[in-house]
Amino acid sequence: MQALKDFVNFLCSPVVLFSVATISLVLAIRFRGFLTRPKVALSIFLFSVVFLVWAFTDANFRAIGLKPDNVPILGLAYLVGFFTWLAMRQAVLNDKRMEAGGSPREAEGKEQIHTWPDLVYIELICLIGVMALLLVWSIFLKAPLEQPADPTTSPNPAKAPWYFLGLQEMLVYFDPWLAGVLLPGLIVTGLILMPFIDRSPKGSGYYSFNDRKNGITVFLFGFLVLWVMLIVVGTFLRGPNWNFFGPFDFWDVHKLPVLVNVNLSEFIYVKLLGQAIPANWLLREIWGILFVVLYIFVIPPVLAKTWLKNLYRNLGSTRYMLLMFHLLMMMSLPIKMYLRWIFNLKYIVAIPEYFFNI
Repeated sequence: MQALKDFVNFLCSPVVLFSVATISLVLAIRFRGFLTRPKVALSIFLFSVVFLVWAFTDANFRAIGLKPDNVPILGLAYLVGFFTWLAMRQAVLNDKRMEAGGSPREAEGKEQIHTWPDLVYIELICLIGVMALLLVWSIFLKAPLEQPADPTTSPNPAKAPWYFLGLQEMLVYFDPWLAGVLLPGLIVTGLILMPFIDRSPKGSGYYSFNDRKNGITVFLFGFLVLWVMLIVVGTFLRGPNWNFFGPFDFWDVHKLPVLVNVNLSEFIYVKLLGQAIPANWLLREIWGILFVVLYIFVIPPVLAKTWLKNLYRNLGSTRYMLLMFHLLMMMSLPIKMYLRWIFNLKYIVAIPEYFFNI
């Protein structure tokens, strides 16, 4: 059993975990017809429950998994998985119906009901059920109330509420102005602009994957891998001093991994060219600046002329550039994560003279 625990800890190392999560999402989308079958989904669910029960036999896993703060995150993972499966299941069924010349199931429901009393009664019953659940929950799972705040003593690790753990994880790879302001702002503006950028009526009012392949795939990657997974990582895998720990590792407060984080300028001038870093900030950071300019301003027009020329033709220049800017900003997170994990790269552009770091 220890070999299995070691293997799970290996899978939960940052590079492997993120790679496996991304590949798993691609495979799940590719084989969605098979995975959305109720028997297959039920088998996966039962396997995860059996694995979770076995994992709780480990003292280290149990100490982290049963913390009152962390128990709801387990529920979050299962609820996200269930509703993602449910939506994809309905999309697969509708796609099969439309491929056979039929119409979506949503188009057949012509019966209308009144908001009052039908819908309000359903909502009232759900409200009572959730209140009863929370009441029982509060009896058996004590609220994680601690001693009064002490400015001289900080918890280790100091974690934000679960809904901010994704942002806290991003702060490892970006400066606060990027991780706490720009990227969350782009998430909001991207969701607002989505219906204005893609104005096709396909997929509106009914579940379908084939009518929205690219949009749904990007959304699932951004939501499941770049947000929900970061919450899970921040909850269960980030321990004292914000170090990575496997699910079955002991959270050793004295763990000090040997990391020598370097900036891109140091990597190029010192490691590659073997010379001193220039004193002038522009000459020092010119390589990182060129990389950022290439990434933001050169890649979109090149793709518009090659692989994405049909998308550019359908959207037009303005909507295409808005879409590509948001996509590139989203992809900057996994790029920066991999650069940190593999090369210990801290900043691509580091200009502390003007408090500007990327």
